[in-house]
Amino acid sequence: MNDPALEPQIYILDTGGQYTHLIARKVRELGVYAEVVASETPVARIARARGLVISGGPSSVYEAGSPTIDGALLEADLPVLGICYGQQLMAHRLDGTVAKGVKGEYGLAYLDIAGSSPLFKDVANHQQVWMSHRDTVTEPPAGFVVLASTDTCAVAAIGNEAKRQYGVQFHPEVVHTTEGMKILRNFVFSICGCWEDWEPASRIPVVEQQIRETAGDRNVFFFVSGGVDSTVAYTLCLRALGEARVHGAYVDTGLMREGETEFVRGIFASLGARHFRIEGAQEQFLGALSGVTEPERKRKIIGEKFVEIQEAVLESGPYLDGHWILGQGTIYPDTIESGGTAKADLIKTHHNRVAGIQKLIDAKRIVEPLASFYKDEVREIGRELGLPAEFLDRHPFPGPGLGIRCLGAERDEPVEAITGGWIAPVHSVGVQGDSRSYRPVLIVDHLDHGRATEAINANQRVNRVIGIVGLHLPVERMSVVASGISPERMARLREADAEVRRLSAEAGFEAQVWQFPVVLIPLGGEGRPDSVVLRPIHSVDGMTAQSVAMPEELLGQMRDTLLAIPGVAAVFYDLTHKPPGTIEWE
Repeated sequence: MNDPALEPQIYILDTGGQYTHLIARKVRELGVYAEVVASETPVARIARARGLVISGGPSSVYEAGSPTIDGALLEADLPVLGICYGQQLMAHRLDGTVAKGVKGEYGLAYLDIAGSSPLFKDVANHQQVWMSHRDTVTEPPAGFVVLASTDTCAVAAIGNEAKRQYGVQFHPEVVHTTEGMKILRNFVFSICGCWEDWEPASRIPVVEQQIRETAGDRNVFFFVSGGVDSTVAYTLCLRALGEARVHGAYVDTGLMREGETEFVRGIFASLGARHFRIEGAQEQFLGALSGVTEPERKRKIIGEKFVEIQEAVLESGPYLDGHWILGQGTIYPDTIESGGTAKADLIKTHHNRVAGIQKLIDAKRIVEPLASFYKDEVREIGRELGLPAEFLDRHPFPGPGLGIRCLGAERDEPVEAITGGWIAPVHSVGVQGDSRSYRPVLIVDHLDHGRATEAINANQRVNRVIGIVGLHLPVERMSVVASGISPERMARLREADAEVRRLSAEAGFEAQVWQFPVVLIPLGGEGRPDSVVLRPIHSVDGMTAQSVAMPEELLGQMRDTLLAIPGVAAVFYDLTHKPPGTIEWE
């Protein structure tokens, strides 16, 4: 949501990092208006800013074609903060040394601050930070001093106070860097001299005006999921245009949770959405996904099937006559993780960024009121709109539904015993060093999150660690079973998901976590072909996440309940943070 009435005090130079827009959001959270621009943006265009932040990114600064910055930027009288790749790029451009690390560092680490610096004013000398990098600065440039280190990164922060230029190898913008906001506040206010000019309460009128400008004299048709994002976007359009100009449909894909369709029907009735319909499409989706296991292909099939059904629905009414455009609840992470920033690595394709949707965007037949917001901001907007708390506090649920929580495999394959556990040839999607990974899973016989993080950092073959909760047969006798999405497996996952939600709600655990995916993986044996993986996580915006430990009594109840489901061989617990594992398995 770029506000033309405001001039940014802080620009974020985008080098392709998955957290680029998160940096801008955190600066806005401080009350300071910030915008994202391409890393090579000429200094002349951004010279009126109070300061610049160079984002992280998936590239290596010493490789040809890697993202760079205007050569004059580091000579200008502008404060600069380089984050992760941004620190490496600063060091490289100023004749420091950047090299490939002995091993990558992903997830939690502990930072030790050396000496004093305005960047670390009032920050604890020993603090938790979030790392996601392969390369590292080994020799700071002339004029810079080392400000902090971790056990595996000797140059975790650098600074040249005379030039007001700083770099940090960790990510202060993510919630898991416990004092990250203090660091950003020090940079924005103490070093850059910014003042507060951004008021979140002004968001709704600006967004509604943007809706009216985008729609013009056209009406809006929504395909809604019933989740927070699409419902808030729909409500904003109702307010901006009036209920007569906003129509909607909900597509029952057969990939939804138990009772979801009935819940959605009730929500939209309460909104006063008179032009709303339910479209049944279970057979079309399940038929198209039969035998498909590769996650990107699954997402694209789901996305294209949505477009196909959308076109059929649109053709059934007046919606293709040029007087209608498509509305969507797209939020920032949907575009960022799909390679939406200039040089971002593709982590996953979202169902609302496939080719069919892109054609509508190119034809200027789409309105996405929330495309600049993160999940927590969408909830805040919903509260300002008066939507009920019991709806806004629902856990996020992916647009492709349970289809990306039902994993398959192309062939039978046994687990592999290694030191410290077993590698199961069930591949899942991860994000390591801002890049996409698609790797097997490590099974361990404990539920220790700290040891799990160490195991991932030490073993580049895997991007996810799961601990044993309950078994019908020993892990060494298990195999991955060739399978895809089928009505039988979807029913098994739907039952497991419903039981987990029921038990979580009864114990009050549901309110303690941000999201709780339940995943079905084709790992089993002896007549039980599948296993269930529990993935309770804490997050603020979905960009990073921490696996959350569950009370033992509740975990025991879930174990016994899930092992009683026909076809379930084992129950596991996902101990992986994001990064290196994405929230969804895919």
